[in-house]
Amino acid sequence: MTEPKQRLLSLDFFRGLTVAAMILVNNPGSWGHIYAPLEHAEWNGCTPTDLIFPFFLWIVGVSIAFAMSSSKANPSTHSKTIFKAIKRGLTLYFLGFFLAIFSKIINAIIDHRSIWEAFETVRLLGVLQRIGIVFIISSIVFLKASEKTIFKTLIVILAVYWALMSFVPVPGVGYPNLEKETNLAAWIDRGVLTEAHTWASSKTWDPEGVLSTLPAVGTCLFGVLVGIWMRRKDIDNASKVSWLFTVGILSVVAGLLWDLQFPINKALWTSSYVLYAGGLASIALALCYWLIDVQGYKKFTTPFVVYGVNAITVFFLAGLMPRVLNMIKITQPDGTKTPLLVHFYDTCYQPFFSPINASLVWAITYVLGFYVLLWIMYKRNIIIKV
Repeated sequence: MTEPKQRLLSLDFFRGLTVAAMILVNNPGSWGHIYAPLEHAEWNGCTPTDLIFPFFLWIVGVSIAFAMSSSKANPSTHSKTIFKAIKRGLTLYFLGFFLAIFSKIINAIIDHRSIWEAFETVRLLGVLQRIGIVFIISSIVFLKASEKTIFKTLIVILAVYWALMSFVPVPGVGYPNLEKETNLAAWIDRGVLTEAHTWASSKTWDPEGVLSTLPAVGTCLFGVLVGIWMRRKDIDNASKVSWLFTVGILSVVAGLLWDLQFPINKALWTSSYVLYAGGLASIALALCYWLIDVQGYKKFTTPFVVYGVNAITVFFLAGLMPRVLNMIKITQPDGTKTPLLVHFYDTCYQPFFSPINASLVWAITYVLGFYVLLWIMYKRNIIIKV
């Protein structure tokens, strides 16, 4: 008999909160006017915004443990489950690739250029692409390895990445370093992806690059281990919460100590960053689990659960919509043409708020607008599974 899948309302809430925050920070009215907590750290260090992506990958890991546990217990279903995981991971990758190339193809068509030119400079990696790759690898590890082996794999990943970044001389530079353009990860990105296919803002490295995907897998495996623990039925709720808080605090402390030698850095996804962000995610889930699933405080969860059950869908749509709408140009009195969203922002937001508050209110409006769509989907039980 197949064991029914467990579902944590607190996990849906935490996922939805994370995705809503992701959309908020990704869509300011003006990139030149952003409150400091809503910006990424310049390089080393960690702002609240820097926690959003690792939180999501960590949640993916917890979800893997809940969704695939019945399959893990039945080896005869492993091949089928792995095939589904690969299919889902590739779907996520190509959704991200579509967002990266969409505007390029449309602009090529408008300018009567070959659409193949778009492929010459398209970014190959990104947020959805990393989620897809990490999901595939973590799913296979979860299905094929014991809990102890998963833990050892996590430790090895963090140690190996630290050693590679800290001690391997960078070709062309001659010494190991953690600077933006001269570190080992950046060198690999230029060699594997080439500069034409890296992050457009740098063209010499990628924050979701090749080598840094390794510790990103570590973040997901951290979540897998937490998910395995949370599914245990031989442990009471109070012990689960205490364990989560303890692991979270110890991980944060370990990350801060490691930061002294291997700085917390999102762009490099350093090992200290994995521990620090994973520890904070553990503490956050412990709090959510205790309040929502144990104590039963559920009324306040609905807005974020609405986001959580269609997380990938809303993230994709939030990325696609401005690309589509900004292709519509509004002619200004001086004859210049302005993208529709820019015109709307300049007309309806900037005159009524200070620059930084106009930018924030625009982002909040964006989040609330998608909430309306998601609420309708939620009420009609429409859940798009990627």
